[in-house]
Amino acid sequence: MQRSKLPYFFLGLAAVITVAAVAILIIRPGVPSKAPAAVSALPENPLTPPEIEKPADPVIPQNPDTPPASPATVGSAADPALLVAQIAKTLEAGDLRKLSRLIGKDALDSENLARLTALAATPLRLRQPDGIREVGELELNARSRWVLELDGPPPGRDRIFLDLRRQNGKWTVEKITLPPGPDEPLPKVIPADSLDVADAFLQAVLKQDFEHARAFVDPATVSDAKIAGLCILFEEGEYRLRKTKPLRSMFQRDDTAGYLANVETRDGKQTAQFALTLKQAPASWIVSEINLNQLLADYARRVAGGDLYYTPLVKNPGGGDTLALYFEFDEDEMNPRTSRQLEIVSLILRSDPGKKITLSGHTDVLGTAVYNNSLSSRRAGVVRDFLIKAGVDARQIVTVAKGASQPRRPNVTETGVDDPEGRRANRRTEIYLDF
Repeated sequence: MQRSKLPYFFLGLAAVITVAAVAILIIRPGVPSKAPAAVSALPENPLTPPEIEKPADPVIPQNPDTPPASPATVGSAADPALLVAQIAKTLEAGDLRKLSRLIGKDALDSENLARLTALAATPLRLRQPDGIREVGELELNARSRWVLELDGPPPGRDRIFLDLRRQNGKWTVEKITLPPGPDEPLPKVIPADSLDVADAFLQAVLKQDFEHARAFVDPATVSDAKIAGLCILFEEGEYRLRKTKPLRSMFQRDDTAGYLANVETRDGKQTAQFALTLKQAPASWIVSEINLNQLLADYARRVAGGDLYYTPLVKNPGGGDTLALYFEFDEDEMNPRTSRQLEIVSLILRSDPGKKITLSGHTDVLGTAVYNNSLSSRRAGVVRDFLIKAGVDARQIVTVAKGASQPRRPNVTETGVDDPEGRRANRRTEIYLDF
């Protein structure tokens, strides 16, 4: 009869239990186990998870030249327009504590805080609808300037400037410039650096304020005709400064600076550009060069039917800039577009009776010399009559007739064939601004 193995099973089980009890006595609680790493790495009992210690925040190295601002005291945003809008809203609400946090203690020192407190003693409201405006870039993609236009204070005391800096993807306020107080003199430009001189010049052009615009340029390098031509281009082309990055920094040096002016049509569908160069003068920065090539090309495409030569600003035989008004074949009547250009010229002349202009009439090559001289005289005369009716003193105007003697473009092609497009640019009256 076969003997049962069950007793041996119970004997083995008892031996295992005995060994386990001895091990528990030897490995006391609180003493680390001598088990190998593979064993110690095994997961704990999921029913009794150990306490997990929260890891420390990672240390992010900072640029020593640009120490980080404390989030508790400085406002920041990935979008500069959003930060400026928050500041404007808080300013209108009169919440100086929150405003101080948004601007930051570095930009809003004790003096500026006292001035801002005095300014906010009466309720402040932003001008509508364009109370917030981006002026342009101080440094490409890194520093920009914005202005808050206040509704109520007199001109010159109605603007708050905010210079923003971009660090680690966030924009913060680097500097705030408050308007002069009631007893302080008004400077020509606030702040008086190259960006604001460029902006002040363009704002005057947009308002067709020739005299004000002229105050910001170097007359030795920027002609009156170019300023007047720019006024005409803005008016006829219905351009305005682009709302985002209207002035982009091209270069910044100690004595020169360059900006790319971005403009768009009033409906925002078409954009164009032109360049401004400024230099440091003894008193302030001034505009020393204006390159209108790209703007003239856009104007020609949109307004002049694609003819680049059919432009209101041309070079005269002496190499200077001259305004040009165009006529149809064998006609001496002005079209509505020409009339609008002359309205701008009349504003310039009426602002200073001491200014004089010379009107030079021209024709294409078709017709006899005698007839063309007479036609060119009538073309100069019709412009003179319009200006006189607009209020310009006749003593400010000189007229000359050039006939077909000074064509802007060839009247015929290289093979001698008649060129209607060339002749079209030659039927004109040029306006020399002899200021």
